[in-house]
Amino acid sequence: MTQTRKAVIAAARRTAVCPRGGALALLQADELAAPVLAQLVVDAGIEPEEVDCVFLGNALYGGGNPARLAALRAGLPQTVPALTIDTQCCSGLDAIVMGARLIEAGAADIVLAGGAESFSRSPIRMTRPVDPAAPPVAYDRPAFAPAPFGDPDLADAAARLAAETGMSREDQAVFAVTSHDKARSARDYLRGRLVNAGGRFPKEDGFTRHLSLKTALRAPLLNGDHETGLSAATIACEADGAAAVLLMSEGVFQERFHLNSNESRKTGLKILASRSAGGNPAEPALVPIEVAKAMFAELGMEATDLAVTELMEAYAVQAMVTAAHLGLASEDLNRMGGALARGHPIGASGAILAVHLFEVLTSKEAPAEGARNVGMALIAAAGGLGSGIVVSPAVREGG
Repeated sequence: MTQTRKAVIAAARRTAVCPRGGALALLQADELAAPVLAQLVVDAGIEPEEVDCVFLGNALYGGGNPARLAALRAGLPQTVPALTIDTQCCSGLDAIVMGARLIEAGAADIVLAGGAESFSRSPIRMTRPVDPAAPPVAYDRPAFAPAPFGDPDLADAAARLAAETGMSREDQAVFAVTSHDKARSARDYLRGRLVNAGGRFPKEDGFTRHLSLKTALRAPLLNGDHETGLSAATIACEADGAAAVLLMSEGVFQERFHLNSNESRKTGLKILASRSAGGNPAEPALVPIEVAKAMFAELGMEATDLAVTELMEAYAVQAMVTAAHLGLASEDLNRMGGALARGHPIGASGAILAVHLFEVLTSKEAPAEGARNVGMALIAAAGGLGSGIVVSPAVREGG
């Protein structure tokens, strides 16, 4: 069997993440993504015409191919194709998975992939009536699974999971406080890494704050019972933002990549495994567990081999149950804070996880070669979907 080529994350960037109606509220998703794509081309030291394809995740738009709009706004040539992907919360990470697979198949050498979302500028959703004389009907979300499959609201599914596992409100609040603490500790570092589009974008995430346990416990109950229910502190807020990576084939990375001007950083992340999977639509939070187990089996590794895991925190209980099932060490989980401390720009959230893996594993604080230096990103989505990647540092030979 011919061994597939490997894809390398050669550069990674994101915008600040801001709550709906906040500092990014005037910008559409493609306007958020374009400066990120442009910056990645600069970071990798390539020419725009060398990009073979753009994949961009987006969940809330009603069409129009935001990936194409973003690619053109970023100054990429008109000849570069662009594809928008909608797998809801998994969209941004699935875009990276698809880009990596295109490279592994030999169909591309350089791909831009990530996600963007603007809750603030997303369309108002309405269903066209069958009767032309009837008014259109507004709706909050589409169906993610047909009958007879369960299609619960994600908050309902998370609340049920908390009740079934006995995950108390206090346990969830402690998790949320820790997420904010980690995000605040990383704020100064990230300020120099976030794309701010010549001063038009904020330099830091807008939702991150000092959150005491007392305050978290006083947050309004939004779903579930008083023992295990979900509160405003333990559900990620709706947000705007964009994130993306520049992928290269390993051969091109070794031949061409020259980001080594910063001696404090390693140069990239090799994607060792990637997976997009489906599971029970009624239990979407559990699908990433099986995704991780499948990647571990493929690579012959265990959770203890991981130096860092980026795990989506759409709901505290969702992340907590996944971490417990897999045996993920709390100190290695979401080192820069999670979505509870930032917000959840749906189509971008999976890509943000990949960007944070890049920042942790390629920074000067990264584990030394030969040490535990493998990272994983995991995310769940409505309809019973899950996605993940496993990566390790890829140092340019002779660099």
